[in-house]
Amino acid sequence: MLAATVALSTLLLGNLVLQAAPAQAATLLSQGRPVTASSSEGAGTPATAAVDGNLNTRWSSVFSDPQWLQVDLGSAATISQVVLHWEAAYATAYRVEVSDDAQNWRPLHSTTTGDGGTDSLTVNGTGRYVRLTGTQRVGGYGYSLWEFEVHGTPGTGGPQPGNGTVQVAGTQGNWQLLVNGAPWQVKGLTWGPAAADAPQHLPQLKSIGVNTLRTWGTDASSKPLFDSAAANGMRVIAGYWLQPGGGPGSGGCVNYVTDTTYKQTMLGEIRRWTTEYKDHPGVLLWNVGNESVLGLQNCYSGAELEQQRIEYAKFVNEGAKAIHAIDPNHPVTSTDAWTGAWPYYKQYSPDLDLLAVNSYGNVCQVRQDWINGGYTKPYILTEGGPAGEWEVPNDANGVPNEPTDVQKRDGYLQAWNCVTGHTGVALGATLFHYGNENDFGAVWFNIAPGGEKRLSYYAIRQAYGGPAGGNTPPVISNMTLSRTTDVPAGGTIQVDVAVTDPDGDALTHEFKVGGKYIDNNGSLVTTPSSGTGPFTVTVPQRLGVWKLYDYVRDGKGNVGIETRSFRVVAPPVAGTNVARGKPVTASSYQQVGDGAPYPPSNVTDGNNTTRWASDWADPQWIQVDLGAVTSFDRIQLIWEGAFARSYRIEASDDGSNWRPVYSTADGNGDVDDLGVTGSGRYVRLTGTQRGTGFGYSLYEFGVYRR
Repeated sequence: MLAATVALSTLLLGNLVLQAAPAQAATLLSQGRPVTASSSEGAGTPATAAVDGNLNTRWSSVFSDPQWLQVDLGSAATISQVVLHWEAAYATAYRVEVSDDAQNWRPLHSTTTGDGGTDSLTVNGTGRYVRLTGTQRVGGYGYSLWEFEVHGTPGTGGPQPGNGTVQVAGTQGNWQLLVNGAPWQVKGLTWGPAAADAPQHLPQLKSIGVNTLRTWGTDASSKPLFDSAAANGMRVIAGYWLQPGGGPGSGGCVNYVTDTTYKQTMLGEIRRWTTEYKDHPGVLLWNVGNESVLGLQNCYSGAELEQQRIEYAKFVNEGAKAIHAIDPNHPVTSTDAWTGAWPYYKQYSPDLDLLAVNSYGNVCQVRQDWINGGYTKPYILTEGGPAGEWEVPNDANGVPNEPTDVQKRDGYLQAWNCVTGHTGVALGATLFHYGNENDFGAVWFNIAPGGEKRLSYYAIRQAYGGPAGGNTPPVISNMTLSRTTDVPAGGTIQVDVAVTDPDGDALTHEFKVGGKYIDNNGSLVTTPSSGTGPFTVTVPQRLGVWKLYDYVRDGKGNVGIETRSFRVVAPPVAGTNVARGKPVTASSYQQVGDGAPYPPSNVTDGNNTTRWASDWADPQWIQVDLGAVTSFDRIQLIWEGAFARSYRIEASDDGSNWRPVYSTADGNGDVDDLGVTGSGRYVRLTGTQRGTGFGYSLYEFGVYRR
């Protein structure tokens, strides 16, 4: 009987085994998914190479510990296996973790005895994000993976919600921003680099206390920034750009009263990208528009301007309502360049959750403006820092007097102190600006132009509670130029710089010049210099007001930058300008357009700010009638930007028969100071090849005799 029972039990068990559902095969979840990393060694070894399914491409980090690589599976998944295909630069110690929100991590595996090759790890966990963190390298290189494979069972839904809600909480005068119920003081920077470069920069920004970034636009390209922000425990104030806007990129005079097509198009964009990113853990809040209430004054005036501002504020409210309908979990604001916009938002944009303003030199007045306006919502400072170009007085050359490096440092600290001083109302700031640029605007505002850290970088570290100590930049206390208002073209000036380094580092100087106030080109170029102080610096040939920049480097990644303006003038010429005030004729002159007309007579009026400009064709000529046959021994041509590449100068006694005086086929503009001799009643310049796509343009055509 016992034997029969055992036999029956075995038969039943066998039947149960035969009828059980087969185990579900693991799926490769990571291939082609979004991936971020703490760093990449270079463009040839990006993070994406670790999930491309190709064992001939790889990710490689910079050469330091720790480093991490993280993949977003798109939704929560059950993870059963992680396979690491190491290149020779492997980790001897590393850990693998999983997370639902890219901030709170649970362990899957760890080791301190890694030996490279292929690590096939059996794990058990669930989550949307999987991260590998290397804590000890095998050699002097970084960490390098051919492939990072995550296997398991995919989730059944789409992208999972991020990590809870962001809300403005509290009562009048006692507000705070809450993220998942925890207070979040905005300690931010405006974001300038490409979103794809975020993994390269955000770990450093996190290390100095930054927790928030601000953008002006949101679209498909924004995702890497959101991903990297979430991976670093940071969040983004995601902007929606509306015309006309303000600052760089502004323009476009939309009619908010009548242009329903534009408004519907922009509402469509707002709905589209809010839907796309509403559940992303990198989003802090939405920001509809930038400086347009003020910017509309560039399009309209009087009663029409007032009506446009009202309709714009109403449209901002439509945007806020559209966002709230899609995403009830993130607040909405709108930024402008002055608190004078707030009354419009107060009356016509009731669905905004908080106010926002960009303010620089007047940032400490914002608190009183809020009190005087009787507002019932808190605010954030969405741009701030040292006084801007539009706020400072002009210097002796008539251009804005840029604050010193030390004044800029103090400007950031002042902005933060004024914001945090408005307790319970000002919820933080995104100070301006973090970017890669190294040009006119970057020197004025960037805290790390070209990746070099300035005093302002460390001021923000101090304000945001980052770690103290470490090597810091040179401090420039003064810079003087031997001449500032009358520097001969192509000549030299003496530059004296008073600078100290807090760490006693050896310092180097690089001098650059910029012609922003000549042709609106913000680029800076290195100019020759010599000496160890005072320095002899060569100035450009082109006339006008230039900026001189001294980059003082300590060799440790820090830089001090000081700038002064100087005016380049034509070199003095010995003798008498026999062409001064004499009659001039030309083949043509520009009679319409910005600043026109530009008649021929301007070249002999002795004024280096008036000019002749020809039609945009070759050849063109201009000639001076000296009144009688006159000998001369020098000619000075002062070109505007539209110069002659090839030209000739001739003289004539009768205006018909011409004798050659000078010719060139490699003219480069600026000032041509020609030691030539000749005689005649008429002196003619003929341009045969233009140096630009414009015509020919001269400030002065001087004919001299000693």
